[in-house]
Amino acid sequence: MLTDLTVKEFLNKVAGSDPVPGGGSIAALNGAVASALAAMVANLTIGKKKYEEVQNDMQAIAPKAEGEKDIFTTDIDRDSEAYDRVFSCFKMPKDTDEQKAARSAAIQEATKYAAQVPMEVARRAYALMPLIAEVALKGNQNAVTDACVAMMSARNAVLGALLNVRINLGSLKDKDFANSMQAEADELERQACAREQELLQQINKDLRV
Repeated sequence: MLTDLTVKEFLNKVAGSDPVPGGGSIAALNGAVASALAAMVANLTIGKKKYEEVQNDMQAIAPKAEGEKDIFTTDIDRDSEAYDRVFSCFKMPKDTDEQKAARSAAIQEATKYAAQVPMEVARRAYALMPLIAEVALKGNQNAVTDACVAMMSARNAVLGALLNVRINLGSLKDKDFANSMQAEADELERQACAREQELLQQINKDLRV
C-alpha cells in the first residue's frame, strides 16, 4: 500500500515512470495534510487559558479533522486502484463481438468509478474548508499561518481531484452522468477558490506590519 511507504519512498514512487501514484493520489494527500494541520491548530488551542471560550469548539473539531485525515489517507490508495481498474479493462480480450462489448462495458463502468473517487475527495476537501476557517479565526493565533496552509492544501485537494474527475468524463458515453458531474465540479471549484481567498485576504490583512 502506498500509505505504508515512508515519505521519501512515496515521493520516489511518484517521481518514477509508473503513472500511479499520480495527481489524484496527490490531491488526496493534500486533503490529508489539510486535515492534519486543522487538527494540529485545534489541539494547540485546547487547554490554553486565552482560548477558554472556544474550548468546546476545538474539542469537537480536533477529532473530526483527524477522522477526515484517515479517510483522505485511504483515498491515496483508492485513486491509484481506480486507475489500475481502468487499465486492466483495456487488457481484456477483444477478438469477438461479445468480447468487445464486454470490454467496452467494463471500461465504461471502471471509468465512471475513476471519476467518482476523486469527486468524493473534492467534496470532502471542500466540506473541510469551513472547519479550517473556524480554527484559523478562533484558534491559537500563533498557529494561524498553519491554518492558512491547511486552507491552501484543501483548495489544492479540491482542484486537483476535480481535474481527475474531468479527464475521465470525456470518455464516458453516459452524457447525463458526465454533464451532472461536470456541473458539480465547476461549482465546487468556484466555491473552493472563493473560500480560500476569503480567509487568506483576511489573515494577510491582519498580519501586515
